Order: sequence, then structure tokens, then C-alpha cells
Amino acid sequence: MAASLDGRVLAPEADQAPGQVGTATRFHYREAGGRIHADYAGGPVERGALMGTRDGDRVDFRYVQRLTDGTTASGHCVGEVRELPDGRIAVDESWEWESRPGRGTSRVVEVPPDAR
Repeated sequence: MAASLDGRVLAPEADQAPGQVGTATRFHYREAGGRIHADYAGGPVERGALMGTRDGDRVDFRYVQRLTDGTTASGHCVGEVRELPDGRIAVDESWEWESRPGRGTSRVVEVPPDAR
């Protein structure tokens, strides 16, 4: 099993569609006892939160966010936590909006301390 997400900061490797998370978004994770949550913000996202579970290297969570234009959106995501050769953590995700049409895949990667 890959290392814990607790206390780690992750960011998307690439920008998503306009009005969604992107490389400027930072996810601040907490993990304990198979439960995960994160607060996130940056780029077009004014504030977001995710909450879910982890079983081995699989995560399953719901997310909700408010954008800088005042709109809100929510969805569901499943992913696989991986440890990279340099010791950082990455999560390969498959997500789907529940509040509007759309789905996709993305990867978030741990941000080095000097880039947070």
C-alpha cells in the first residue's frame, strides 16, 4: 500500500476544462483510519472540500466546490494512490459530476514543499 495522504498537498498535473480545478489548485489532505478529507482552492476554485474513504490504495470520495464566479458544483471520484519513484504520492482519478453533465480522468501529484 502507498504511503498515507495525511498532511500532504497535491495538485493536478494538468488543467481541466475552464471553471474546474487546475494546476493552481492545491488539495490539503487528511487521512486517518481509512477516512480521507481535503480542503482545496486555487485558480477558478474559491473553495472546495472532498470527503470519503480509502481501502488499500483505492480512494472513493464526493466533492463539492464553489467557483470564483459564485457557482457551485459537486461530484464523485474514485482513484488509485501510487507512490512515485522519488517518494512523492500521486492519485490517478476517474471523476463524474453529479450536479451537471461531465466526467473525466485526471492525476494529482504531491507538490514539493517549496512549491506549495
